[in-house]
Amino acid sequence: MTTLTLAKALNEGLRRSMEDDPKVLLMGEDVGKLGGVFRVTDGLQKDFGEDRVIDTPLAESGIIGTAIGLALRGYRPICEIQFDGFVFPAADQIITQLAKMPLRSLGTLKLPVVVRIPCGGGIGAVEHHSESPEVYFTHTAGLRVVACSNPADAYTMIQDAVRCDDPIIFFEPKRRYWDKAEVDLADPGLPLDRARVVRPGRDVTLVAYGPMVKTCLEAASAAEEDGRDIEVIDLRSLNPLDAEVLTESVTRTGRCVVVHEAPVFTGFGAEIAARVTERCFYHLEAPVLRVGGFSTPYPPSRLEEHYLPDLDRVLDAVDRSFAY
Repeated sequence: MTTLTLAKALNEGLRRSMEDDPKVLLMGEDVGKLGGVFRVTDGLQKDFGEDRVIDTPLAESGIIGTAIGLALRGYRPICEIQFDGFVFPAADQIITQLAKMPLRSLGTLKLPVVVRIPCGGGIGAVEHHSESPEVYFTHTAGLRVVACSNPADAYTMIQDAVRCDDPIIFFEPKRRYWDKAEVDLADPGLPLDRARVVRPGRDVTLVAYGPMVKTCLEAASAAEEDGRDIEVIDLRSLNPLDAEVLTESVTRTGRCVVVHEAPVFTGFGAEIAARVTERCFYHLEAPVLRVGGFSTPYPPSRLEEHYLPDLDRVLDAVDRSFAY
């Protein structure tokens, strides 16, 4: 076992992927000499050279377009979008080309491109640097969308993503980059499309992904003092969705609360609520409730604590669920 931060676990996973396959390339703004603004790619250009760890211009559409061309020639490019809010100039390439080309070619063309996106708030930044754009990509057929929440998953999931032949949007919770945990470098981890029950419980199911998993675990620990036994699920994969784990859990608990940083209105929690209601209707003791950001652009950093879901807002939703 090795103690790693989430950022260092990603770095080690990227290093392992590049060692295992010479066709794996890294590309993005400041990923080489600087090692990325969050230092996730630190030291990789020094060890693998400028031909495999490529500092690109500030042009997200060009990064993804170039990666598509490289993938068509047999490479496995990993693109870093420096901040979540910078992905929108690349949306045309991702949505109209990357997601559609494999099906358009009836599967004869493979596009094993990983698009890494640091996501969410909590670091004292502003709009364009603190977005949660996952629903734009979960709604886009042809893309896999995954989100790691801890160092162990970060290490295994990035390697699984690089090995996958499908285009993948890989969300990394930027405010958890410095969280430390034990990582078993020999453990292959769960399959990329599987959810994990990170805390078993019997009274209510909390569903989260990325940065909100830790918040939900803290809420579950706090609720234990009131005699409530909360189960916490880390979705890990948003598309495809592991509906079986959700169904089994909510069938047992009878209650479900979904938590994410993105605004609640048409957020990913709406899809979870619909799936759970369709599958567990006769087992539900209360409506599926959602906790998330507000329907406003991301606020100035001094207000982000009021915007982001916290332990109190999660516990309030749990209380409302039990009030039915």
